[in-house]
Amino acid sequence: MMPGGRMLAQAVTGTPGHVNAMADAVPHFIRRIGRANIHEGDVYITNDPWEGTGHLHDITVVSPSFHLHALVGFFGSTAHIVDIGGRGFGADAHAVYEEGLYIPIMKLIDRGRLDATLIRLIRGNVREPDQVVGDVHALAACNDIGQRRLGEMMTEFGIGDLDEVAGFILRHSRDATLARIAALPRAAAAGHMQIDGYDRPIDLHVRVSFAGDRVLCDWTGTSGVDQKGINVPLVYSKAYSCCALKCAIAPEIPNNAASLAPFAVSAPVNSIVNAAHPAPVALRHVIGHMLPDAIYDALDRILPHVVPAEGAGCLCNFQLSLRPCTDALPDARRAEVLTFNSGGSGARPTLDGMSATAFPSGVMTMPVEATEQVGPVINWRKELRPDSGGAGQYRGGLGQYMEVGARKGHEFDIQAMFDRVDHPARGRRGAKSVAPTTIAQDDGSAMKGKGKQFVPAGRKVMMEFPGGAGYGAPAERDPAAVRRDLALGHISAAAARVVYGVADATVAAVLAAARKGEIV
Repeated sequence: MMPGGRMLAQAVTGTPGHVNAMADAVPHFIRRIGRANIHEGDVYITNDPWEGTGHLHDITVVSPSFHLHALVGFFGSTAHIVDIGGRGFGADAHAVYEEGLYIPIMKLIDRGRLDATLIRLIRGNVREPDQVVGDVHALAACNDIGQRRLGEMMTEFGIGDLDEVAGFILRHSRDATLARIAALPRAAAAGHMQIDGYDRPIDLHVRVSFAGDRVLCDWTGTSGVDQKGINVPLVYSKAYSCCALKCAIAPEIPNNAASLAPFAVSAPVNSIVNAAHPAPVALRHVIGHMLPDAIYDALDRILPHVVPAEGAGCLCNFQLSLRPCTDALPDARRAEVLTFNSGGSGARPTLDGMSATAFPSGVMTMPVEATEQVGPVINWRKELRPDSGGAGQYRGGLGQYMEVGARKGHEFDIQAMFDRVDHPARGRRGAKSVAPTTIAQDDGSAMKGKGKQFVPAGRKVMMEFPGGAGYGAPAERDPAAVRRDLALGHISAAAARVVYGVADATVAAVLAAARKGEIV
């Protein structure tokens, strides 16, 4: 960030909800701290959902960067932490006050001196104090490394500020983005998508228009604020709306203040995509990650054969709160275990969708073996889900099976954060829709797609995550691609016969070859 708060560069590995939201967050830090109160050795912190990245579980740390004792910019880092107190990471709260500890924009470190009182307050309000405080220090360290490397670069090239470099980057980014927009048709289209919500469906309505040197994205008509914690602050809605538009219109141009400026996003106050304080927002990603698919429903009408089909959308997350039960073993313990999982992404106009891959967030997860080391959890099954990707000329990416339980002597609550249970992804241009999300205990007891639910000792939670939708008519799919899918187990023999019209003899030959390790 430049001294005035304009974003100059962002990480290519961050989620849009973090890195794009920080473009709006840093100016809030500058305003709240006050320019006269910004000093060398400072580090600032917040988890304000409306001035940070959308919910209390994201901690944002910002550090001013000085070179030769002159302020040259700011570095910012954001990470989701395992716990922030309150009800835990879930959708059950009725107000943000229930969702955890709130940290206003303030100094974490003042001229090199750590605020020990703030650290004690954080430790006293969260379930995993060592992890949370460790993450805070890690975020500050990230900024410190960036600042050191920037200083080394400025010393090497003998520059005292970033004004000329920033001017060049921002000017060229703006010009390149405007050239892309100028090549678009002067047109507008509306998109609509209905998703599960908490206990009632949510309608996302968007109008996208190409007007002059801007792209306008208006969410008027979208459902209002929900009573449960699935609401989205506008900063997060803007982050994912801009992500969708940039991916479709100007994907190669780096994200910065100049390249994002032509994308104007608006939404009525107290719609679910512009929830005002004190709305509950813990699971803002469940709605926010769906926004690109709604935008693409509109863009497909004015930019045909450019955008992908709908995918799983939001992450297939769950958090386990594990504790010893009455007959606990001596080594039983409490733990909070959060896992990030993905369904399939939608097929693209010329390529299959990606299996078990998060789009639009890009979030990856830890191996299950690593997850099992941080808490008494067992992942009994984690594998691709055949036939879950939508059939089409290009097939949707596959979802996953997961079976999760606790080690002997433990019971747990699961915070489910799933969508696509009642509204699976829709195929595009003649393709098929996909298998929905399912969740149940291993004794057949039904479970909800969202909310905190108790699982007794010895029980497993059986989850099937959704695939992405297909693109184009299944009859147009390359027969060789169908045979490959069958050989790899991505589709069943029944799907090969019924959906793609593969003859029985061919199915038998492909499966026989696959058993020998061959693909025909």
